[in-house]
Amino acid sequence: MTAPGLNLSGGGLQLAELFSWEASGGPVALTPEAVRRMEQSVGTVRRVVSSGETSYGINTGFGAFANRQISAEQAEQLQYNLVRSHTCGVGPALPDTLVRRIMLLKANSLAVGCSGIRPLVVETLLGLLNAGVVPVIPSQGSVGASGDLAPLAHLALALIGEGEATLGGEPLRNGEVLDAAGLAPVTLQPKEGLALLNGTQVSAALALEGYRLGRLLLETAIVAGSLSVEGLAGSFAPFDPRIHEARGLPGQIRVAEDFRALLTASEINASHKDCDRVQDPYAVRCMPQVFGAVADTLDHAARVLETESNGVSDNPLVFGDEVLSGGNFHAEPVGFVADFMGIAVAELASMSERRIDLLARRVNPKLNLFLAAEPGLESGFMIAHVTSAALASENKTMAHPASVDSIPTSAGQEDHVSMAPWAGRKLLNICDNTATILAIELLAATQAIDAQRPLKTSEPLEAVYERIRAVVPPVSGDRRLDRETGALRNAVLGARFRLESVT
Repeated sequence: MTAPGLNLSGGGLQLAELFSWEASGGPVALTPEAVRRMEQSVGTVRRVVSSGETSYGINTGFGAFANRQISAEQAEQLQYNLVRSHTCGVGPALPDTLVRRIMLLKANSLAVGCSGIRPLVVETLLGLLNAGVVPVIPSQGSVGASGDLAPLAHLALALIGEGEATLGGEPLRNGEVLDAAGLAPVTLQPKEGLALLNGTQVSAALALEGYRLGRLLLETAIVAGSLSVEGLAGSFAPFDPRIHEARGLPGQIRVAEDFRALLTASEINASHKDCDRVQDPYAVRCMPQVFGAVADTLDHAARVLETESNGVSDNPLVFGDEVLSGGNFHAEPVGFVADFMGIAVAELASMSERRIDLLARRVNPKLNLFLAAEPGLESGFMIAHVTSAALASENKTMAHPASVDSIPTSAGQEDHVSMAPWAGRKLLNICDNTATILAIELLAATQAIDAQRPLKTSEPLEAVYERIRAVVPPVSGDRRLDRETGALRNAVLGARFRLESVT
């Protein structure tokens, strides 16, 4: 059965639809209306070239060369020079999944019909996408203003038969790239190279990946935090709906409800009903408040990124018979939400590290120090906690916002930039560290549950326990934990602890 595809109209692409397509594949095509709009914008560009009317990037140089007039005879060569000269990306190549997302987002933006680019060019791009040919795009080299120029130049180079790509993991070069998809090289027309290079699609693709992982990590943190509540013999009272409705924050209310779905009737909870502990530490008691703030942050990011995925972010733009030069290529909106999500996910990790410490330091008197079976002879989870602390500290450094660190380029013409690509890359690093920290918490909390047997936790958390034990056996004595941490980290990133899968 063929997977359903996508018809790009330059608007209306929802994030759920995007992620569903990425999971299942399927062909992508332009709608007839998008083709019509694009052809109209091309007509305006051709009129500008033939009339000699000065228009940035069509018959002028770029950036600091914007005041240099280019003749009609040189207008096509200008586009080739642009693509070749801007192919300056460095660093490791972006993963294929992200490059495919970039290709889709670029096509959807051009489909709006404000970019003066022929449908043929976008159809060639989609031809590569549908054939599974993935251009090689380096991860570094963009400052996120005047678009993601360097990385997108590598994408554009593939369309003219001069770039690099892979097909099924096998490398392709120059003419092999288009041959592999049964396509002919694009002959760039005026404005088309600039339309391909200008845009925020690399920044947006990175931020979208951070958003996707952030959602997954938030749900995992709720599961891990619930297991730690039981491992610590903590109170269920902080999750009472009346507390959260009194504040009124939607994310907090939703998260508290998620905790209540996991923290149901429990023998462990009943066993300490009359204990003398008045309140739990903040890393336990305030999870709904902090996690709720993370949820609200992700909701805000989703609104911005969905809008950006359907918007036009190149320059200049064509509106009817007019060509207007502006600054939609500035990725500040994307940089802001990537930074904001980085801060939010770092807080998930920070609280998780604190709960690992609580599990290791005998807040619950039924637990031995560092969860060791024979304290002193064994070190237990002493260094597993140290590892979580090291990663949490890295996150705190990386959570410093990239978007405040502008640096001027292009001889001062591009004097304020967003650094959104770096914000996105840092966000993904934070997500990766956080997945590992949550894996350590799941491992430690499960060990704490073992220490309270034969008492059982809630029915949903017993299911979580069994899912963890299917990956990692009980720690009955000192042994290396790196591989087991890695296995649980992979389970976290494989969505094994999403709420819908455990409740």
